[in-house]
Formats: sequence, structure tokens, C-alpha cells
Amino acid sequence: MKKIFFFLIAVIAFATAHAQADTTLKQFTGKYNFPAGSVVSDVTVILDGTALTMTSSAGTSDLTKAGIDSFNVVAFQGIAAFKRDSNNKIIGVIIDAMGYHLEGAKEAVTATSFIFRKEGISELKRQESVIR
Repeated sequence: MKKIFFFLIAVIAFATAHAQADTTLKQFTGKYNFPAGSVVSDVTVILDGTALTMTSSAGTSDLTKAGIDSFNVVAFQGIAAFKRDSNNKIIGVIIDAMGYHLEGAKEAVTATSFIFRKEGISELKRQESVIR
């Protein structure tokens, strides 16, 4: 009986920790725009399962936790530090990678803004159809 009780406690603890991790990482997702003339015009951060991924015209990189609001940009040997406003909301990002320093603002999500997860894009490709 004790084994079952401890097993249930462990399952609940794992599920709670996983849900908190998703909520914590989800706040970093979105599109960040850089000033004209920057090496890339924007980056998009998505939550792919339980990991963050950053995509730009220069390529894609996994983000690994480095601090409270900072992540290692693995593929570009850099760091991304997210900025917050007085309400603790993510409003921008500072990226130092490959000798470049970029500061971008987070794009506001509107009714017409879409951010696709990788699974969503591949599902769209598989469900192609012909309209006659």
C-alpha cells in the first residue's frame, strides 16, 4: 500500500513540475523584430515539446537555460537575454552571438498573428488536397 501511495505522489509531482516548466517557457515564445540593417530582421522563438527553439534567416538553434531570463544559443555559440517590463512581461531580447549584438522588441500577438509549432507545419504538408 505504501508503494502505491509513493508512486502516486511521484506521478503527481512529475506532472506538476512538467506543467510549470511548459508555462514558464511559453512566456518566451513569440516573434522578436530587430532594427533595419541588422544581420537578421527577426527571430521566432517556439516551444517544441519541452524545449525552446529560436529560428531566423541565419538558421535554427536550440536554446538551453543559462539563467533566469537567459539562454545559450547553442548553434551560434551565443546568449539570448530576454527583457521584461515593470509588469514582469517579456518585451524584448538581447542576443550576443558570433560577434553580433542584436536588440529586438517582442511583436504583440494579435488576432491575425500566428506562430506554428513544428508539428503543425508538418501536419499541414501531409494534409494537402486539391480543390476542384
